[in-house]
Amino acid sequence: MRAVLLDLDSLGPNDLSLDPLYAAVTQLECHGITTPEQVLDRLSCAQVVIVNKVVLDRHILSALPQLKHIVVAATGVNNVDLVAAEELGISVQNCRAYGVESVAQHCLMLMLALSTRLLEYRAAIDEGAWSRSAHFCMLDFPVESLAGKTLGVVGYGELGKGVARLAEAFGMSIMIAARAGEAAPAGRYSLHDMLPQVDILTLHCPLTDNTENLIDWPQLCALPNHALLINCARGGIVNETALVRALDEQQIAG
Repeated sequence: MRAVLLDLDSLGPNDLSLDPLYAAVTQLECHGITTPEQVLDRLSCAQVVIVNKVVLDRHILSALPQLKHIVVAATGVNNVDLVAAEELGISVQNCRAYGVESVAQHCLMLMLALSTRLLEYRAAIDEGAWSRSAHFCMLDFPVESLAGKTLGVVGYGELGKGVARLAEAFGMSIMIAARAGEAAPAGRYSLHDMLPQVDILTLHCPLTDNTENLIDWPQLCALPNHALLINCARGGIVNETALVRALDEQQIAG
């Protein structure tokens, strides 16, 4: 079985062992980067493709009759046309429950950086404002504690649960959103009901037809003006134009 890995460089190959992959297939061909124009040529003889970010749409999949299996080296599979793959008999597999601790840590880092105005204070230090202070102390940028705040979690899989556990350790209360397009079961909240109650909204759901632009101008307006938005999921879940407007108009704090 011949397998091709299209975008190895996006996986941090310096600390990644490919030995299990080499052992699983007859031949493994690795490419650091693959442009859209190179995809068909590189997959012309492959039965298996391993991909992280490269797009595999209907046009590409239809031109690869020998392709049997797609491995997405990530949780999200929005770069693969799943409908076309199913119609063509190509199985698709993603990676689940990996990087939970590191992603959760990264998410909390973003919350802390925004809540403590880390970037503003760092810029003030670099500019010399702190050392010029008569009190050798700066209070220019009010900071907020996470303790006592409410965190809204959209996407309560492994990553969402990991973030919630860390947030609870900081003394935060947790609200969990129901899945997009579904009624809220016990213990969960519709997005409409949850947004006005949260201080920080964190996103960990996949990008699907139901979640594309899930956070748009109406949702941003429903958040309190002091609210923070953290997106450790796919960018398309948030309407970026609406987000820029919300930040410019101080509809949300960050």
